[in-house]
Amino acid sequence: MRMTPMIESFVCHFGEMGSRWGFNRTVGQIYALLVINQQPLSANDIGELLGISRGNVSMGLKELHSWQLVHTTHRPGDRKDYYQSRGSIWDMANRVFEERRKREIDPTLSLLRDILLDEAGNAEEAYAQERIAEIHDLLENITDWAQSLQSLSPEKLNTLMKLGSGVGKVLEFKDKLMAKKAD
Repeated sequence: MRMTPMIESFVCHFGEMGSRWGFNRTVGQIYALLVINQQPLSANDIGELLGISRGNVSMGLKELHSWQLVHTTHRPGDRKDYYQSRGSIWDMANRVFEERRKREIDPTLSLLRDILLDEAGNAEEAYAQERIAEIHDLLENITDWAQSLQSLSPEKLNTLMKLGSGVGKVLEFKDKLMAKKAD
């Protein structure tokens, strides 16, 4: 593989996106190379293509393994490890969502539950707990919704996404029907 301008542009951008997904720029760039490469790459290949040290490659691959985004392969007669992205793009998105939930949402929900279990000492704390309960409930609903989406096949999720604003229109129509029944 060679770093053409198109591939380099993608890899650099993916590195920037990786920092928003919860891992550093270099890890994002390593993953980008593995995603767009048909053949597994060795750590040396990755280091040469990205111009980074072997140690940096090793730490990046370790991080990607912890996210379960890559797997190691071997070639007959070759002692080197080769790395390849694991699964489809849909699998990658699910894994990133799941890891972010574990690392960010779950600890937040746990903290909010602990706060809500405490007895309010005064009116200000009671009000704060009401607001915290709203945040907790929103995060719980979003988490449940995201897990439901993750269980859908890529085809069903694509269909759902194509519905787009149509879902909102259906819900508005349902509300109008329910309002007429109540009258």
